[in-house]
Amino acid sequence: MEILGVKQTLKEQIINPIRVYNKRKIFCIGRNKTGTTSLAAEFRKHGFIVGNQRRAEKMVDHYVEKEFDPIIRYCRSAQVFQDAPFSWPETYKYLDAAYPDSLFILTVRDSPEQWYRSITRFHAKLFGKGEIPTAKDLKKAKYIRPGWMWKVNRAHYKTPEDDPYNKEILLQQYLKHNREVKNHFGDRDNFMVLNLKKENAYSRFCRFIGVKKTRDNFPWKNKTTEVEVRN
Repeated sequence: MEILGVKQTLKEQIINPIRVYNKRKIFCIGRNKTGTTSLAAEFRKHGFIVGNQRRAEKMVDHYVEKEFDPIIRYCRSAQVFQDAPFSWPETYKYLDAAYPDSLFILTVRDSPEQWYRSITRFHAKLFGKGEIPTAKDLKKAKYIRPGWMWKVNRAHYKTPEDDPYNKEILLQQYLKHNREVKNHFGDRDNFMVLNLKKENAYSRFCRFIGVKKTRDNFPWKNKTTEVEVRN
């Protein structure tokens, strides 16, 4: 296991940075549960080096302290990045400043309600034994490290402690994030809004990143029904 860890570290910190040097970065900045896992799978299929999501998620402490330099430095390790902390508010502004020639993809769902159902069902299965997690559930969750999910919830959602998945607040945050991202990028040609379920989504995606189309539609990855719960 230790040898595998050394090889992984060598790959991410030395080999991959060399392979992606001077290549255009691509940031998937849509909120979690908007198809970002499916998007990452397609990038890998087309030969792109995608950042280590688990390593990126550990940067929540930097995000909370508004220390974006470590996040920017981490981006040297790959070409494509998705989910936390790239899907969180404000991060895209620092990435845009640091990598102005990058491509940015804002993934969205059909409606805020659909997104809310997806995120709460996903977290219910992972952390709440089938129910929307409570503060106690999140504090006990072992994902990344004990307490990590609670810290993310506090930093990301800013909901009441006795109602960590407050529907009204989360819906407003989803809309606010999408609105602010669109306002920031406007009609720039290095930015696109993508709903993976739309009929022409895959074709638009392939044109945007400059690859040949290999299928008609996106396969949906990381469905809540397919998630294995690990205690």
